[in-house]
Amino acid sequence: MALHIDIEELLSKHRIESNRIEFKKGWNPMKIYQSICAFANDFENISGGYILVGVEEENGVAKRPISGIPEKDLDKILKSMVGFNNKISPYYLPHTSIEEVDGKHLLAIWVPSGDARPYEVRSDVTSDKSPSKSYIRAGSSTIEAKGEALTELREMANRVPFDDRSNKDISLKDLSLILVQDYLKRINSKLVDVVQQQDFSTTLEQLDLWTGPKENKRLKNVAAMMFCEDPAKFFPYTQVDIVIFPEGIAQNPNNMIEVPSIKGTVPSMIKRTLDYLRTNIIKERIIKPAGQAESIRYFNYPYQALEEAIVNALYHRDYQEREIVEVRVQPDEIAILSYSGPDRSISEEALKEAQHLQARRYRNRRLGDFLKELKLSEGRATGIPTIQEELKRNGSPKAIIETDKERSYFLIKIPCHPDFIQYDIINLPLNKEERIRNLLINTLNDTINETLNDTIKERLVKLISILDENPNTLKKDLALQLKISIPTVSRDLKFLTDLKILRREGAKKTGSWAVILEKNP
Repeated sequence: MALHIDIEELLSKHRIESNRIEFKKGWNPMKIYQSICAFANDFENISGGYILVGVEEENGVAKRPISGIPEKDLDKILKSMVGFNNKISPYYLPHTSIEEVDGKHLLAIWVPSGDARPYEVRSDVTSDKSPSKSYIRAGSSTIEAKGEALTELREMANRVPFDDRSNKDISLKDLSLILVQDYLKRINSKLVDVVQQQDFSTTLEQLDLWTGPKENKRLKNVAAMMFCEDPAKFFPYTQVDIVIFPEGIAQNPNNMIEVPSIKGTVPSMIKRTLDYLRTNIIKERIIKPAGQAESIRYFNYPYQALEEAIVNALYHRDYQEREIVEVRVQPDEIAILSYSGPDRSISEEALKEAQHLQARRYRNRRLGDFLKELKLSEGRATGIPTIQEELKRNGSPKAIIETDKERSYFLIKIPCHPDFIQYDIINLPLNKEERIRNLLINTLNDTINETLNDTIKERLVKLISILDENPNTLKKDLALQLKISIPTVSRDLKFLTDLKILRREGAKKTGSWAVILEKNP
């Protein structure tokens, strides 16, 4: 692999800080691998470092001409490194390059800061009997991490959340400028005005999506989560699967409907999942009590509760886990399952109460910032309290949280309102006409519903379907297709407009009809 930086820049230490460069006159695997471990641990957050083998140091400067490494030894050294790399735990692979300088050869070893620190290595990689130890850099020297330094090093694994870590596999071409622009527009960012006039890389830098030294910047995981059309390329099984059991799992597990998997950016998955639940699952009842001016409105599932649960699942999931987020719909509940489970800092009592879950550590703190800017998350551990409050306001039972002893998963169950369970059978719309029929029925209040017979309802469904296919259909053509009079068509259109199922757009003579198939509860 060719070195990404000019070798002369390293030898002169012009661009790179001296504490990030180490010169070795000859091949000494014991000392060299201690330094590799130290740079990978990046205790001082200097973004790793470089080891140049075949270079003698004199007063902190590379002695020229370099001493070099005999060409016949290079292949032997590289082959030995394959075995020595396995002595680092967790596994770490440094980058190597053979460079020609002053008519001689040197081995350049580039060691970026590791994503899985802390690392440890055999104190002598040539001996399997030597103990494994952790090493860090202290100025320009490599030392063993002991005492408080070792404790701090071990704690560093929790300091950088996964979404804020660099990912060498993500490149600029994997990200969408259109998605970035859309995000900036949605948050009313001033950057929208300059995106087209500047380099894409600069925009991402302004969004703090780059990390690492200037000579080797890497994009962060959150960049792919937010702005890659297919983040599953980097985080396998990044998707939401909705599975419906119309009769319940216990009653008939074989009667199962699998909705096509929902994939894409995290905000897109949240929106499309919620759109599906809102359109196909959520139902509303309106009761007009005698002697009371205001109607009583409630839902089988309050939208805000489902919104919080879906956002939490995709916000807090472990994107290193090869597991999907599953939304399981049954007649009496919607269960949302994600991996991994709740942080150990959350007590079992708090989980049992399912009220306020305050973690000391976050897997995806930066993702939460983005979702908060998009007004999808509060970011203050208010998700579960909001769910419980919305359920209470709707007259529904409390949500329940489940996990296992290993905390390998997080399962939240949103109960259905009791008034819907006894008669509510989950029937998914099979086509657009079914969706329209359900929309009409769910929009009508009890009083109006009783005044309309099935013939009228079916006529209204057909009228809506016609306009959905051709918004410019004239009244006379509607009358012909429906076999009714033009005045009846006019009354039906006004009726559906008042229900906010139809909306007239444009001029009176040249305008068109818009069908509103999705309603926000």
